[in-house]
Amino acid sequence: MFTHLHLRNFKAWRDTGPIRLAPLTVFFGVNSSGKTSLGQLLLMLQQTIESPDRQRVLHTGDHNTAVELGTFEDFVYAHDVARDIEIDFAWKLPKRLRVDNPLDPAQAFSGRQMGFEARIGRVPSGESNGRLVVHDLAYSLASDGGNNGDPLVVRMTRDDSARYALAAEPYALKQPRGRPPRMPAPNRFYGFPDEAVAYYQNSDFIQDFALALEQQFRDLHYVGPLREYPARTYLWSGEVPHDVGRRGERAVEAILAAQARQISPGSRRHYKAFQEVIARWLRALGLIETFNAAPIAEGRKEYEVRVQTARTAQEVHLTDVGFGVSQVLPVVVQCFYVPHDAVVLFEQPEIHLHPKVQAGLADLFVEAIHAREDSRDRNLQLIVESHSEHFLRRLQRRVAEGAVTPDDVALYVCRPGQNGAVIEPLQLDLYGNIANWPEHFFGDEMGDLVAMANAAEARQQQESTSA
Repeated sequence: MFTHLHLRNFKAWRDTGPIRLAPLTVFFGVNSSGKTSLGQLLLMLQQTIESPDRQRVLHTGDHNTAVELGTFEDFVYAHDVARDIEIDFAWKLPKRLRVDNPLDPAQAFSGRQMGFEARIGRVPSGESNGRLVVHDLAYSLASDGGNNGDPLVVRMTRDDSARYALAAEPYALKQPRGRPPRMPAPNRFYGFPDEAVAYYQNSDFIQDFALALEQQFRDLHYVGPLREYPARTYLWSGEVPHDVGRRGERAVEAILAAQARQISPGSRRHYKAFQEVIARWLRALGLIETFNAAPIAEGRKEYEVRVQTARTAQEVHLTDVGFGVSQVLPVVVQCFYVPHDAVVLFEQPEIHLHPKVQAGLADLFVEAIHAREDSRDRNLQLIVESHSEHFLRRLQRRVAEGAVTPDDVALYVCRPGQNGAVIEPLQLDLYGNIANWPEHFFGDEMGDLVAMANAAEARQQQESTSA
């Protein structure tokens, strides 16, 4: 689970400042306010990790990736290639990581909170035109046991001669005699070269740091704002998809693959079959009465989804009901399908949905972050970009009712600024109140009502005069 994010010189952001990330984190804001680029940064890092090219510092995207950001000049702040992009984030590990120094038994570090930071930019002119390099990167493990609680920090830096050096503190790296001093460049934006382990007698643990970062991004899932139209039939041969897909195109496959799974809405709550959980939520959102995904005939690979709404006396195909059902289905499925400790990015999950359903999404997300499976918390994190006032109002209500705590929720509003985009945390108290509600946050509702009343009065006077 991500706990912290701080960016400098990325797209609209000159400096985001530190951003606290909670189990349910929501970014609001007008169009082109920079909120989308926060998720794009995480997706770019993920596709870089998944790229087979270890020499490419950042995989900025192509037609097969979640995001396509163009060249460095396209996404560096103010298109100023002399700037460096600075990335700083932290996350909580699913399990405690322990580091022992084989050359000094007194040195031991153990913790579940990791941090990573990197500074990336163009190489100085004269070296290689347009090539990106990692100027420095660092990992930290916040130790909650051993070594007086001091964090373990490992740093790799590039000097003016294009040479890299590895250092750790307070851990003392031991280099054997006769080893060459030159260190190759990092792998991608985050990885230590093999030589970093070979050059030192006690540096094996640094690869565990890189693996922990890779695992964190493997557990990152994304559902975009444009989701697939429903189909009359779906092919499924028993595959288990990674998730519902960026456009929700594998939502039905995911439902079928998860038939044996049991989900509980929270501690000391009853477990239900996966498809029953999905059907319950579609009913709770007021979209359908029944939901069933089944083969069209025994022994066939073709499946159909049939639903019954309050207006129909019999089941009909998913294609024959309102468009909103197919648009919200991937959102509901993703919330319960992804594995334990996953992070899900939702971009405008409320798109094409009625205000009542938009409000209901807040209840869905609150349950999703509290859900349990296999007798343990699923530990899901949702990072949401939204424009919905109805979603926010319902979330405030649930905080006031105690269904979710302010610590489990982080709300932000983004807006354009003269020196880059600006992000402001909304101060949510135990009663669901927002102490620093921005002016015209969701438009000028009161101003519109006053203007409408004045216009109506003026029109009535005009009609009365004309009569």
